[in-house]
Amino acid sequence: KLAGCTLFITGASRGIGKAIALKAAKDGANIVIAAKTAEPHPTLPGTIYTAAAEIEAAGGKALPCIVNVREEQQIINAVEKAVKTFGGIDILVNNASAISLTGTLETETKKVNLMMDVNVRGTYLTSKTCLPHLRKSRNPHILNLSPPMNLNPMWFKNHCAYTISKYGMSMCVLGMAEEFRGEVAVNALWPKTAIHTAAMDMLGGSGIEKQCRKTDILADAAYCILTKPKTFTGNFIIDEVLLREEGVKDFDVYAIAPGHPLMPDFFLDEKKLSQHEGPGGAKADAGSAPAKASSPVAETFRVIQGAMSEEHVRTTQGVFQFELSGEEGGTWYIDLKTQGGGAGFGKPPVTADVVMSMSSTDFVKMFTGKLKPTLAFMSGKLRIKGNMSLAIKLEKMLTQLNSKL
Repeated sequence: KLAGCTLFITGASRGIGKAIALKAAKDGANIVIAAKTAEPHPTLPGTIYTAAAEIEAAGGKALPCIVNVREEQQIINAVEKAVKTFGGIDILVNNASAISLTGTLETETKKVNLMMDVNVRGTYLTSKTCLPHLRKSRNPHILNLSPPMNLNPMWFKNHCAYTISKYGMSMCVLGMAEEFRGEVAVNALWPKTAIHTAAMDMLGGSGIEKQCRKTDILADAAYCILTKPKTFTGNFIIDEVLLREEGVKDFDVYAIAPGHPLMPDFFLDEKKLSQHEGPGGAKADAGSAPAKASSPVAETFRVIQGAMSEEHVRTTQGVFQFELSGEEGGTWYIDLKTQGGGAGFGKPPVTADVVMSMSSTDFVKMFTGKLKPTLAFMSGKLRIKGNMSLAIKLEKMLTQLNSKL
């Protein structure tokens, strides 16, 4: 899906940034590694050149650029070099971050400056520099590695400067998603649990890795976001919430020590873990319908996914694609062919046998028993392409599911 796309990733020489780069590289993407480490660091792994070698080995093309996001000219130079080398920029990942978990009186001014310069100013300037090029892309995205904004004072009291700096990145999402709506998708991604990186080793000390997940979970979640249409914008996404919606069931594969209790990440209260959020902590807005865990369409597919059985798959043997128009428009699918089945947002994993087109409002009515599929078809509210006998099989399954929907 990302073959030929150019990703500009800050802080991509190690950790989360490099994991996202490697995931995209497997598709044959071009990766601009915009990071500081050109010479081997005494305590931190990797340089922009070792990361470039890994990206090339994974199937991508790499352009290592020495970029300290505190220096605007270095950002500008790297962006110009990226455009000259690859012809443009399709995706920006603002991953570079600085952290100091210290109280107000214990945080030196140089540390405050570092966090504000890297996290807020660096994200803002890199976005500003890339945006003219992103606007020329067919499906442009900006993804910030920043949390949903949570004004619970407990997240401020122990590390006020760090919290302000990370929320500054999130406020860039809030503002730019609205400013560039319809042109460039702008979203935030944050982990549900602690992620094992060099920074986590430094903060947590020996043995902390057992309470962490691998960077792979964020790479997989980022890939899901960056392959969605640009109408998917203004969302604050939690990695596990998104991946569960996408049908992932086994999260042990992401654990450093499967079965060991995991440490939750910063800024997440229980209410933040159940759904994605849109602006201001509200549910995601209509323009970002697929992220709305509680939206009627998403809820319908969630129930279908939960109610699906091997018997349904065995007796149906069909893949259904839904092209929905209206406020919650987009492509959705029900897979009743491959083992275990599946349902959710996006194109199905295999070619659809039946494609159904209708409004999202009529779709919800149909799946909750308020609109009979035959009547919807006869009245022109439902258009069907493909195997009609399979469409009839789906109708039979619907009557069984109506009580749950």
